[in-house]
Amino acid sequence: MTAATLFQSALASLPEIVVITGACILLILGQFVRKGQEHILVWASIAIVLIAALATVMLANEVRPAYAGMFIADRFAVFFKFVFYLATVLTFLLSRKYADIEGIGNSEYYVLLLLALSGMMIMASATDLLSIYVGLELMVICTYVLTGFLRRERRSNEAALKYVILGAVSTGIFLYGVSLVYGLTGTTQLDGMAAAVTADPLDPGLLLAVVFIVAGLVFKVGAVPFHMWLPDVYEGAPTTITAFMSVGPKAAGFAVILRVFLNPLVAASDVWIIVAAIAVVTMALGSFVALVQDNFKRLLAYSSIAHAGFAIFGVAAGGADGIASVMLYLLIYAIMNLGIFGAVIMMRNGDFSGEVIEDYAGFAKSHPGLALLMLLYLFSLAGIPPTAGFFAKFYVLVALVEHGFVILAIIAVLLSAVAAYFYIRIVMVIYMREPKRAFAPALTPLVGATLAVTATGTIGIGLFPSWFLKLAQDSVLGGSAIGFAMITPTE
Repeated sequence: MTAATLFQSALASLPEIVVITGACILLILGQFVRKGQEHILVWASIAIVLIAALATVMLANEVRPAYAGMFIADRFAVFFKFVFYLATVLTFLLSRKYADIEGIGNSEYYVLLLLALSGMMIMASATDLLSIYVGLELMVICTYVLTGFLRRERRSNEAALKYVILGAVSTGIFLYGVSLVYGLTGTTQLDGMAAAVTADPLDPGLLLAVVFIVAGLVFKVGAVPFHMWLPDVYEGAPTTITAFMSVGPKAAGFAVILRVFLNPLVAASDVWIIVAAIAVVTMALGSFVALVQDNFKRLLAYSSIAHAGFAIFGVAAGGADGIASVMLYLLIYAIMNLGIFGAVIMMRNGDFSGEVIEDYAGFAKSHPGLALLMLLYLFSLAGIPPTAGFFAKFYVLVALVEHGFVILAIIAVLLSAVAAYFYIRIVMVIYMREPKRAFAPALTPLVGATLAVTATGTIGIGLFPSWFLKLAQDSVLGGSAIGFAMITPTE
């Protein structure tokens, strides 16, 4: 690799270099932060993310391949990286007070979040199965540790252990698929894999390899039948980490899924049937099981499964508009889900965990403003117009209908009606029940800023949905020829 090539590769991966370098510096300097000055860690972490975001903007107008075709900086990756930046910064803001209450506000907490962010960024730009694996492992190893960060709580330890074991199994499945691809094609690069699939779409060895790879990735987004870890991990992890995992790693998983297998298989074979079946079963399970949940975090875990299923409908639709609808869906989901988790985190104060749904009875009578915000997030998650959540689902349904999947669109609408019930049930508890106990939300300025950003985003995207959809479509069309050629429309 020549000096010029090395420089170009370093330039293309400058945002990742910034985040990883910043995390390493913060790990060292964090040891010198005295007790009571943990706010320095929050602002330093946010500054690192903002510098990386600035570097990403500077690189956004040009496609930059790097590291011998294993990495690409293109507009598709830029879109997802900004979803990751948003999720990480809002998690930092939510963590300040919560980390103090739980006693986990040391520098390692913020360093691990930054390293998880860097893993997700690598996944979004990876155009080789090995670089995808590197980003995937960097992300999940950090989230393993963060899940068990409440070391004195048994359920946190149990959640981390389950996550590690099942995550290791899914990683093994993914790597087995990678080894099969390399053995059959002689390459691990996505464009080479796409050429092999297009040349012989019915090769059973390649189809089996793709099944293994997709199974490993589907685990990360929490789709059936690889969803079993998600409710226990979401309930046992610190609530701030649950909020982060529900949007960041999920979006990273979808970024890789869109790059890896969408159009060559959908266009050349009947794999779309499998994708559609996964979408239906995933959304159905998430929606119906959420109906009987009493714990807010477990309910949001099954809600996350249902939303993953709805996003997979967009994957099944395929084409540029299907991909754009998935990207917009993930952006909107990140905003509204972080908002509702922010409300739950805000309720953690003293001996009040904010995790039991019945504890929110009569919340509107004592805190009408905060109850109104929760109403906004819950309506958006349910897909009730004119919130952003409605348009997230609407554009996926439009993509399904335009590509001839009318029956899938009808099934998606019916399951959305089921899912709307458990969100509205919480609204009824908040507004139509008598208070059972006094509320003292930990509404700090940073939590308030998070709620303001998420509420503004939920309303703003609902007011200008077509502009955000065009942004996603431009990101699709501005994708690279390496790797991204796999998901350009082939209709």
